[in-house]
Amino acid sequence: MDSTSKIAQINQEMDAVIGTSTRIPRLYDADGFDEWKWRFPQFIKRTEPKMWRSFVRGPTRITLPRGEKEPIDAPLKDKDVGEYTEEDWEKVEADDKAFATITMALAPDIAQGFRQYTTAKSLWEALLEVYEGNEDMKESRQDSLRQKFNLFNHILGETLEAQLQRFTTLNTQMSDAGII
Repeated sequence: MDSTSKIAQINQEMDAVIGTSTRIPRLYDADGFDEWKWRFPQFIKRTEPKMWRSFVRGPTRITLPRGEKEPIDAPLKDKDVGEYTEEDWEKVEADDKAFATITMALAPDIAQGFRQYTTAKSLWEALLEVYEGNEDMKESRQDSLRQKFNLFNHILGETLEAQLQRFTTLNTQMSDAGII
């Protein structure tokens, strides 16, 4: 394989991870979650802004209109699927599309662990919970980042640009973790 082919292959692999204007970013492993968590919503908001509502609000519940004699605080009743209007189906399909989009953004080995979730919102929240962790895990991650920062040093043979890139990445990670 010549150097041009290798570069093209590396570019394709990076495009799959970080996404492009037409390709959704993919989550391949836990180490890439922070970057994916930032890129995925940006992709959704850029390509289909209204879809993000399904991640934030959850699926739309299709209900019957409240009767004139029903009190305002009476619970709404779900509409029978056979009674859905074209507008109702569009709402359901938008939620389904959001769910399909997030599942396609997960590598197969990651998606396997989240098959029990059936809505975009529940899957998004489960991913956040698993990969960001509870308070103890967040504190441990912060301690690890502080240690990396304190031990940050030049690596023999490393270019200044590479060192600055590592430092910038570390600062971004610390900012995302709420340290700075």
